[in-house]
Amino acid sequence: MPHIGRLNTLRVVKATDSGVALDAGALGEIFLPQSDGPATCRTGERLTVFLYTDSEDRPVATMQSPLAMVGDFALLKVVAETPVGAFLDWGLPKDLLVPFREQNTPMKRGRAYIVRVYLDERSQRVVASAKLDRFLSDTATDLHAGQKVELFVCTQTVLGRKVIINRAHWGLLHSSDIFQPLHSGQRLTGFVKTVRADGKIDVCLHKPGYAKVQDVSTTILNALEQHGGQIPVTDRSTPECIRQWFGVSKKTYKKALGALYKKRLVTLTDTQVSLNRNTRRQTEEA
Repeated sequence: MPHIGRLNTLRVVKATDSGVALDAGALGEIFLPQSDGPATCRTGERLTVFLYTDSEDRPVATMQSPLAMVGDFALLKVVAETPVGAFLDWGLPKDLLVPFREQNTPMKRGRAYIVRVYLDERSQRVVASAKLDRFLSDTATDLHAGQKVELFVCTQTVLGRKVIINRAHWGLLHSSDIFQPLHSGQRLTGFVKTVRADGKIDVCLHKPGYAKVQDVSTTILNALEQHGGQIPVTDRSTPECIRQWFGVSKKTYKKALGALYKKRLVTLTDTQVSLNRNTRRQTEEA
């Protein structure tokens, strides 16, 4: 069954000069305006469209992609304050409503807020909420250390960055594990570092343990290939320099570099790291 607030692939049942009618099953025929549809279209063709409701709460379709869909978290800017709530720019002609009851504090025009997009079951409207806690769990029983996860970066705290894990859980990225610039609303891949005894989740941006060293070793080799076989980042470089190049701590970088040196894949001097191409080729062939 087609779902409002999500992408759906629907069959064209009628094409006119003003647009096309799409078969949306239980939702009936839904109109796709010519301005939002393909240049040409035939009856029977299937189109992937986003479904939402217009100002009169009628389901409509568009081939434009919103910045967020139902179930997504997103950082969106307020474009209007009205008696019914705040409206956000989500990339479609009709702005996205955050009702007053779904605001933690009154939202202000021009500011951006992290919200969760959801479908109001009573009105069948796509709306948003800034009350994130009711969509997320503080604990997890379905995650384990080392697991690869999707992260959505949220607020800064005294301990680090709060993050949303797999659109389902709150997690914490400790400051000691952050070696690259982060900003609210950023999406990136991370790993579960620890699931604590109380179920709370700590995450990191690299694989924990020795797997992290192996990943950084591969990154160093790739950087050497991209820079003609030499880079000016040694085990004597400053932590800031290493962070800018590789987004890791100096301790991790030295371990990864040491592992490459032991395998005779690189040569080290006080000022640069050089790639031993022949040795690397022999290692890969072996």
